[in-house]
Amino acid sequence: MTLNLCVLTPNRIVWDSEVKEIILSTNSGQIGVLPNHAPIATAVDIGILRIRLNDQWLTMALMGGFARIGNNEITILVNDKGCDIDPQEAQQALEITETNLRKAKGKRQI
Repeated sequence: MTLNLCVLTPNRIVWDSEVKEIILSTNSGQIGVLPNHAPIATAVDIGILRIRLNDQWLTMALMGGFARIGNNEITILVNDKGCDIDPQEAQQALEITETNLRKAKGKRQI
């Protein structure tokens, strides 16, 4: 069984597809949503939306908004979706930062 997830910003549809499960940051903490979840309406906090598709988890940064859950449908209206992060660029930035930190530590010891 699946859920239909629709994530909307004022400018566009960010996501509209079936998912197995989500974990959503709300103003009262994180909630997990599986098929046949009880109906709920909640404020969405700034945080990460985790989406499970079969055996794969995806993440999306959300900048606050509202969510409505019911009848295996989830509609999330958000102020904005956080920027997409390129994993290769992030790894390169991490490696450069770690190299610079090692260099800085080495200079302080002299």
